[in-house]
Amino acid sequence: MKIGVVGAGGWGTALAKLLTENDHQVMLWSYEKETMTEINQSHTNQRYLSGVKLPEKLIASNDPGEVTAGAELITFVVPSQWLRSTANLFASFISPSMLIVNAGKGIEIETLKPLTQVLREELVVPDHQIVALSGPNHSEEVSRQVPSATVVASPDLTIAESAQEAFFSPYFRVYTSLDRLGVEIGGALKNVFAMAAGICEGLDYGDNTKAALVTRALAEMRRLGETMGAQPLTFSGLSGLGDLFVTAASRHSRNAWAGREIGKGRDINEVLASTPMVVEGVPTTKAAYDLSKKFQVELPIIEKMYHILFKGHSPQEAVEELMTRERRREIESIF
Repeated sequence: MKIGVVGAGGWGTALAKLLTENDHQVMLWSYEKETMTEINQSHTNQRYLSGVKLPEKLIASNDPGEVTAGAELITFVVPSQWLRSTANLFASFISPSMLIVNAGKGIEIETLKPLTQVLREELVVPDHQIVALSGPNHSEEVSRQVPSATVVASPDLTIAESAQEAFFSPYFRVYTSLDRLGVEIGGALKNVFAMAAGICEGLDYGDNTKAALVTRALAEMRRLGETMGAQPLTFSGLSGLGDLFVTAASRHSRNAWAGREIGKGRDINEVLASTPMVVEGVPTTKAAYDLSKKFQVELPIIEKMYHILFKGHSPQEAVEELMTRERRREIESIF
């Protein structure tokens, strides 16, 4: 299969490497010409995927027409707030027969829409041919062939299985799902909660605190997702609990890193300026907070994260306020 991968960050490069190793003909679109040159000449991407040797067969390009020419599958791996403009750049080169996979994670701030919906609005592709790929997958590990698992979701099982076949490898196990919305909500919100877990570490709180946070974060993830129309069980799977666990616990996580820095007292703007990587948890916090107001869903951790990031509230005070909230049952459906 000929495949175009849009986005040469760490995850886009890791997926392009995987797809090339699966014997697909892959072309990787890079916004930065210097990254494109490095991939083609040195077969590395040191800025975004340091220390990983890329297949010589993997070709990078800065030309959307070249990346999409003859492609059967296009995978978008773009920061959430740049996806619409990037999709618009590619729109005239996309045909209705193409399978579209979105491997980015987030929610568009301006519209509060999941990323597959953004793609649906910008591309001339039927809705069921747009697939969400999400799971507990750090690019640093997938690129080194560390055994990993993910999920691909589409309302059409046949389409999901086509994506499954393309990405499945001996070190990358791929499951299918019909709950595309649930898969996307889990993949987006876990970045917010990973930042919160990082803040707890930065404040020198212990494992008890992080375990409590992650457990209640999962409840919030499920509560918002179910209200929006997702299936509750999806959040117990790879794109929910799995991704939440790895992003909150791993030292590879840039969102947990950003949270740790905030917990140590650094200003959020200073933290963001100190890394070339996108910290998706920041815009997603605002989007999730706005969604909680739109759907009138109580999301205490999301609310406190919003106040910390955008209102200058103290992380210590936020934790104290969460701990002293009104007493309630743990499982909401039991009475």
